[in-house]
Amino acid sequence: MLAGYRQPRPLRRMQAPVTGLLCRNMATDPAAPGPARLDQIRHEVASALAEFLARQRAVLAAIGDDLLPCLQAMEELLAGGKRLRPAFCYWGWRAAGGEDCPAIYTAAASLELLQASALIHDDVMDASDTRRGRPAVHRQFSARLAATNPGAADQFGAGAAILIGDMLLPWTTEMYQASGFPANVLWRGQRALDAMQTEVAAGQYLDLLSQARRGTSVAEAMRVIIFKTAKYTIERPLQLGALLAASSPAAGDAVAAVCTAYGIPLGIAFQLRDDLLGVFGDPARTGKPATGDLSEGKRTVLMALARERASASQARLLDEHVGDRTLTTPGAAAVRAVLTDTGAVDECEALIAANVKEAVAALDGAPITDAARSALAALAITATDREELPRTTPRVSQVPAGTMPGTGSTAQHTTAARRSGRPVSPRRGCFLLPGTGRGRPGHLSRAASRAAAAPGSSASVMARTTTIRVAPASST
Repeated sequence: MLAGYRQPRPLRRMQAPVTGLLCRNMATDPAAPGPARLDQIRHEVASALAEFLARQRAVLAAIGDDLLPCLQAMEELLAGGKRLRPAFCYWGWRAAGGEDCPAIYTAAASLELLQASALIHDDVMDASDTRRGRPAVHRQFSARLAATNPGAADQFGAGAAILIGDMLLPWTTEMYQASGFPANVLWRGQRALDAMQTEVAAGQYLDLLSQARRGTSVAEAMRVIIFKTAKYTIERPLQLGALLAASSPAAGDAVAAVCTAYGIPLGIAFQLRDDLLGVFGDPARTGKPATGDLSEGKRTVLMALARERASASQARLLDEHVGDRTLTTPGAAAVRAVLTDTGAVDECEALIAANVKEAVAALDGAPITDAARSALAALAITATDREELPRTTPRVSQVPAGTMPGTGSTAQHTTAARRSGRPVSPRRGCFLLPGTGRGRPGHLSRAASRAAAAPGSSASVMARTTTIRVAPASST
């Protein structure tokens, strides 16, 4: 034991120690409206975070008041967000048979600290000015020095943000360990939490590399999505909850497999929607500038599809404006026109619909509880059918059965698209969950077809996906 080290204490919201996996003493009505119970989950997560940060405030204040602005920046960032990772963690727990308890909300809430760390570091790497409608953390701390030492302001702001993000990483583990679960249960889940941190860092590096190279194929962009988003946002949070609740290694393995089959395609759809929002979203609702992703030169699937389809003049326009830190509003509008005219936007919408369908199909007959099945089906729509993007196309939840890509005839889908006023791509299709063998590969674009078959593609990545197995419970 290290000198001065104290084992994390369960947060006080735990009204009694947790014995086994069936937790009681819920302060809220478990019969909250809506199959996914997002309002209740968000309330419980916010309460857990508030209590944890209050404890950390005392720790930082004991070191010195100069550290309190760091905590304030964390609190402001953590006040926002959709809480999707905690929601998926909670429903992974319920899917494997866990019951409502404060411990699962606290464990799930720890993922928000990890997410805050990732966002702060991401904004430093991208030199982003805003996050969730406020100045990014590094910009806030640069402003603190701007009047007294302007020459060092930017370096100070970046350094402070890196350290704040670093501080949130051990806090993630500390909050998780203080959730109130027995040590052997926490040990089972820790492996999923560790995998999350490794994979999101790997995905972030791949994203950084693609921007530095200034050129990305659809396959390369899809690989970034899988590790930076799909596994980190959906698959691993689900597995974390499931591992905490698993009654046996076999049961844990079975539910973990469902988490992958559902989580990877839904994570792909979630990021594709985010990429569309980054270019076409309403800044007042996304909290990000309308030109942010374009001026930062994000090498997304959307951009890769556009480059594959672009004419020579369109390619020159993309080269001129994408990655230009001084991008003007007319320049951004010109890029958006290329993305639309090449059919890249239309194909991204098709990919979203196909992957949502793939995710929901993975729930059919899966060895999970009925409540979790309904909740996860609802979350698939919540994660991808978002209001920040003004669209004339039918939302995933509004597309009639049999008209999603890969589910009916092309004529049916084309008819639905035309009725909505959406331009119809002559090569529309879907990028299915790699390796499933389902769907209609003939409807893939040339780029997507090559991506599915190429070495290092998302299909190859999926084949090497790390499996987290449940080990027999330890007595430690």
